[in-house]
Amino acid sequence: MSVNTVMDHSSVAGAAAATKTRIRWTIVVMLFVVTAINYADRAVLAIAGPVLSKDLGINAAQMGFIFSAFGWSYVIGQLPGGWLLDRFGSKWVYAASIFTWSVFTLFQGFVGFLTGAVAVTALFALRFAVGLAEAPSFPGNSRVVAAWFPGHERATASAIFNSAQYFATVIFAPLMGWLTHSFGWPWAFGFMGALGLVVSGIWLKTVYSPVEHPKINQAEIDYIAAGGGLVNMDDAAKKKTDAAGGAKWDYIRQLFASRMMVGIFLGQFCINAITYFFITWFPVYLVQARGMSVLSAGFIASIPAICGFAGGILGGVLSDTMLRKGFSLTAARKTPIVLGMLLSMSMIACNYTDVQWVVVGFMALAFFGKGIGALGWAVMSDCAPKEITGLSGGVFNMCGNISSISTPIIIGYIIQTSGSFNGALLFVGANALIAAVSYLVVVGEIKRMELRK
Repeated sequence: MSVNTVMDHSSVAGAAAATKTRIRWTIVVMLFVVTAINYADRAVLAIAGPVLSKDLGINAAQMGFIFSAFGWSYVIGQLPGGWLLDRFGSKWVYAASIFTWSVFTLFQGFVGFLTGAVAVTALFALRFAVGLAEAPSFPGNSRVVAAWFPGHERATASAIFNSAQYFATVIFAPLMGWLTHSFGWPWAFGFMGALGLVVSGIWLKTVYSPVEHPKINQAEIDYIAAGGGLVNMDDAAKKKTDAAGGAKWDYIRQLFASRMMVGIFLGQFCINAITYFFITWFPVYLVQARGMSVLSAGFIASIPAICGFAGGILGGVLSDTMLRKGFSLTAARKTPIVLGMLLSMSMIACNYTDVQWVVVGFMALAFFGKGIGALGWAVMSDCAPKEITGLSGGVFNMCGNISSISTPIIIGYIIQTSGSFNGALLFVGANALIAAVSYLVVVGEIKRMELRK
């Protein structure tokens, strides 16, 4: 999107400001809530992990594989999930996703009746099922933002839903730690599963495409469309014409033939490595390497998460502000990403101190930086080909979440072989550096990709 187009948006905004509704911000609040539950369901095993592994006799390497089970199916489900979104629309596919992953989260609480290899297998299978059910979630978020927001508001909207991953830790980590401590770890799974089932019903009552929402007015639709929002993305007639093309393998080949897209995919892989350290091994790190109780770890894990939440909002606002002030789309998106990733490398300093509050401080700084730099979904909303926004988001999320498989396993083996988390922190810090280099060197200009048909 050119700077002149962005400037034209301000005049559109001024003309419509007196009359247009603001339903798009209600939609992004719903994305925030659902994403918070999504990440809490991913993280509940990490919070319950120290007690659960002791009760069921599971060692660190086995826990690494159980943590990774989510990633295997999440990656496998990205292309089918993206195609389903393009074929049937965000509302119904996403609702089914929330309901299904919540059921499998609930079932994990019953693994306490099992022991040994049977327990390991059951946990792996249920985590695998959760990952498969969650596959459409982030492509769905990106798709909804592309439909509901003009270009100069997308980074802020994407930052809001993406920051929910940190908010999930702030709110749910202490709660799950308290449930595990007071009632036993199965209750943490039961609570999160039941909450997700309720939210799946709320989603159906509140989320629509822009042109179908019962409370939106034409002024807001025109404002979104004038800013490049794909307001007719889920229009029934359009779905019928585009459905056959939505899953063309040549489109996927074109995505991987684009240097810009490959750089974005690599960057997301590395950024997600930081995320999956925090939602899998970080609470275990606090308990095993820093001597904290499970209850304390649940509360202390929320401190870096608060900083990540603040960084996430700041990164989106900073990017959109730069865009409105005349910076190119490329500069406005890359600047927060690169600076945030460099700041994330500060976690390596934890290897050189034994003072708990200093460790928490460095982790908070690292998570703050990760939040600032987590603009991959805003970038995808800007550059995904308009014909396959769901499928493009699926490919992007598939590439990014390969690290959800590799990161828990690699860290598990580092801990198992070295008896220390020092190498694990170096590994995660190196991923932050590679992400920064990828955006600086590989991505090039950020713009909407055009497909060859």
